[in-house]
Amino acid sequence: MKKFDFFNQYRDPVIVIRDYEDVVFKNNTFCRVFKQFGDIRKFAHKMNFDFCPVDSENVDLFSPIFQAIVSKQNFFARVSYISSDGKTYYYDLTAVKRGMYTIIFFGDVSSEVLLEDNQKERELYKDKLLKLEEENDELQKIRQKAQSQAFKIALINKVSNIIRASMDISIILNSALKELAIMFGCFRAYYASNSDGGFYIEEMYGESNIPKNIKISFDALAMKRLNAGNISISYSLVEYIGAEAFKQSVLRIIVPVFHLQKMIGVIVLLSYQKRELNEEIEILDAVSSQLGNAIIRAELYQKNAKNVRDLKAALEELKETQLQLINSEKMASLGQLVAGVAHEINTPVASIKSNNSITSKLISKIEKEDLREMFTQINSLDREAIQRISNIVVSLKKFVRLDEAELQEANINKEIDLTLDLISHETKNKIEIEKHYGEIPPIKCYPNMLNQVFTNILVNACQAVKDKGKIIITTDFKSGNLIVKIKDNGQGIPKENINKIFTAGFTTKGVGVGTGLGLAISRKIIDKHNGKIQVYSEVGIGTEFIITLKGE
Repeated sequence: MKKFDFFNQYRDPVIVIRDYEDVVFKNNTFCRVFKQFGDIRKFAHKMNFDFCPVDSENVDLFSPIFQAIVSKQNFFARVSYISSDGKTYYYDLTAVKRGMYTIIFFGDVSSEVLLEDNQKERELYKDKLLKLEEENDELQKIRQKAQSQAFKIALINKVSNIIRASMDISIILNSALKELAIMFGCFRAYYASNSDGGFYIEEMYGESNIPKNIKISFDALAMKRLNAGNISISYSLVEYIGAEAFKQSVLRIIVPVFHLQKMIGVIVLLSYQKRELNEEIEILDAVSSQLGNAIIRAELYQKNAKNVRDLKAALEELKETQLQLINSEKMASLGQLVAGVAHEINTPVASIKSNNSITSKLISKIEKEDLREMFTQINSLDREAIQRISNIVVSLKKFVRLDEAELQEANINKEIDLTLDLISHETKNKIEIEKHYGEIPPIKCYPNMLNQVFTNILVNACQAVKDKGKIIITTDFKSGNLIVKIKDNGQGIPKENINKIFTAGFTTKGVGVGTGLGLAISRKIIDKHNGKIQVYSEVGIGTEFIITLKGE
């Protein structure tokens, strides 16, 4: 077509194709270089991606020519061309879309003359260098092997340390994927769990618009290697079956993750870099093995943690019931309820403790040292959790005291310590408790009710501290009065809310977090003791509660 005649000025071959196969223009250079050109289909059969030769019956799917034609965007690829005399030439193929036309440019990058000259020059120095190369060859091999081994050990240790440092599956996976992506120059890396007859993407690192939990599948050849416990390495135009094709072929590494001979998932690494994988395979195998053990360990830990959370939830429900009963002045009924719940909790705790002992014996029979160590750690965590629950039940029994419905003498310093033991989960690793106990005499009171007051104030103080903070508890006896001060360095209470905090139903906490009854109940309890409760607060500085009780 005459409108394309200006392409005859180009030194590189140019061809213009309309629709799918209709060749409408070939410039002079194209006709000279590709003398044997018959039709576009035969021409396409002679041209391949130089880095991804394909032996397929359906050449149209893999030929760079037809890839360029069907592409909706401009297209680029490095291609190889076998001429009629059997020689191989290399071109940079660039396809530009102009309406219904596809304009394809072929930039010659063969450089045969330069390669031949370089070959001749290398031959002149070959004999001179041969002896030196022979002498250095063994040294280089030893050095490379040592460097490679050191690198492998360092990477494996780094990933292992990261994995061991956490019991959170998400953190474990992201850390491992990050390290592997950096090592292999990947633009995307993800872990897909194997369940329900397919793979589901769980965690991802790098650029991607693929949503989590999407189901993916791989071709039969890749699955055959994975099921055999081998790593699948290939150059592919698609990430997984059904995915949108890449603009160019990418290196795809699929690493199976096994635990006890069962494939629990796969790691998928995608890179634009063309490279050979040799000793890196050992690294992938080692990381895969570590990751498999870590995932199972984390899952076991989370299951056990859920059991502990369920037991703690039962205790929290008990606390809520306790608040309601105190508000109705029915502490005797609460005591009986707590005793019953404590008994019910002790029964499964005893069962869990027995199972824990049996598990300890079974763990000792595990032959693999790393697996035995992993289960020993988990078993130890379970044992600590069981002991903690038992201690909480004992403290809770002391806290409610079924026989203390009447006034009796009590040491307030000891009562505060008992309350601190009960709420230690609120203060652990977050709140520093500073105690300044004075020499105070026993006073007549309702200890269980005062414990509830201390609990309400201390829990509120803990929740007022955003990150880490301090609670200062001071007791003193002056002029026949017992004085208890509880001060925190939390966020403080706005002035407009100071007069509202003792009102039943008032709360600044979210739905499901606070009932607005705690401080209202506390004030009623102090009133019942003919005492006084005061509060002083400043936003950004903290809050101080002062309780005054008669010492008679």
